Amino acid sequence: MALKEVRIHGRGGQGAVTSSQILAITAFFDGKYCQAFPSFGVERRGAPVEAFTRISDKPIQVRQQVYEPDYVMVLDPTLMEVVDVAKGLKKDGILIINSDKKPEEFKLDTKAKVKTIDVTKVALEVIGKPFVNVAVLGAFAAITGEITLASINKAIDQEFAEKMKVGELNKKTAEKLFNMAKGA
Repeated sequence: MALKEVRIHGRGGQGAVTSSQILAITAFFDGKYCQAFPSFGVERRGAPVEAFTRISDKPIQVRQQVYEPDYVMVLDPTLMEVVDVAKGLKKDGILIINSDKKPEEFKLDTKAKVKTIDVTKVALEVIGKPFVNVAVLGAFAAITGEITLASINKAIDQEFAEKMKVGELNKKTAEKLFNMAKGA
């Protein structure tokens, strides 16, 4: 596999940074090289946040922001009103949006594939709260094939070792989204 770059859009407090870190840990458990890092503007709850992950079968030498991602995940669809989430996305890339809308309902200037999945709805059903940052990784795994559900579960176990109940709920949510996205 060539180097794959991921950009995650969220709002401060939604866990975009945690999402990028767990994605990298997951890739590591899948035997890949990885990096995860955030990009902050004005650091405050609710402000737009970007986080990045790189995944590769070879050591990663690049040490800069991701400008032309292969994949983009949008945790909060309202960001699309203020941020060009498709900026730089490769034409053969994939944009995954947490939304109950159909992909064609979004007016985006991109040739990339656009996929939507209602991560918030599933998180509310399983967790009882709109925690989408870890859950979206299940959909990402099914849609891209870059990581495995088994390694997502290992990463969740590691990151939520002190909060096992939260970890178990996140694993159930990620698995449900993986299965939903696999069928889409």
